[in-house]
Amino acid sequence: MKDACKRKEEPEIVIIGASILDVLAYPADEEVFRTGSSPAEDIRLSVGGDALNEATVLARLGMKVLLETVIGSGKAGKFILDHCRDCGILLPADCVREDFSTGINVVLVSRDGSRHFLTNPYGSLRRLTLQDIHMPFPQSAKIVCFASIFVFPEIGPKELEVIFRTAGEQGKIVCADMTKRKKNETVEELAEALSYVDYLIPNDEEAMLITGENTVEEAAESLRRAGVKTVVVKCGSKGCYVCGREKCFWVPAEKNVKCVDTTGAGDSFMAGFLYALFQEKNLRDCARNGNYFGGKAVAVTGATDWLVSHKKIML
Repeated sequence: MKDACKRKEEPEIVIIGASILDVLAYPADEEVFRTGSSPAEDIRLSVGGDALNEATVLARLGMKVLLETVIGSGKAGKFILDHCRDCGILLPADCVREDFSTGINVVLVSRDGSRHFLTNPYGSLRRLTLQDIHMPFPQSAKIVCFASIFVFPEIGPKELEVIFRTAGEQGKIVCADMTKRKKNETVEELAEALSYVDYLIPNDEEAMLITGENTVEEAAESLRRAGVKTVVVKCGSKGCYVCGREKCFWVPAEKNVKCVDTTGAGDSFMAGFLYALFQEKNLRDCARNGNYFGGKAVAVTGATDWLVSHKKIML
């Protein structure tokens, strides 16, 4: 199976992070535990994981994406390999590992679009280490994006510093997403690593948790003071808040969006932002494109099923 993972082309962007499978059920609630079974309007198998979601959207838009990830050697891993091959996502030759299984999440989606997860902590979801990431990064890549901080137990502040510093010293645009902190980490502990980040894109809960601030604006400013050049905070139906060195502003969410499933919405936002950034759009347009992609994602079940064609779309 390792022969299936080859760098066949020079990538334009490098995405680092998790690749798993999602089994999604919509709608799902606690009634099933009382009745023993419950009808669902939609049950499907989909690729998942922050990095794979972002890579999928970008590749379907025609970008040459290198996905730095690890997966298991079983059937779930083969499913992901086939998906990457179909989308044109490039993978390192040693991404398949015999010593663990590919992560599979069961995602229970409520009628209002909120989610509850059943996860396997021993699968590939949390197994990426610094040694798995091939550095220096390809010369052809304009952007290196880490998706996302706090997912991997073996990649802490010191490891992030190595990744971000390497990318920065190579002249790459350094981007990162995050999830909720796991070990009460503080923004001060991450400051050295964050000083190399050009664009940090957490959601509101994540940003306020890591900074200890009570508002989105305060959290964004705290992260910017830690060294991040530009902070973009995803705020769901409120849109996003952008805080840079020169100015800060809100960008409202897309109108008339019906929320079906929030799975992968932040990843689609990230992909939309990165796609516009690669096109050298201004910061406001990058944020608007992130909102647009995120709005498309929540309107359907699944993280990336909203984008079914390779036709390029952007505001």
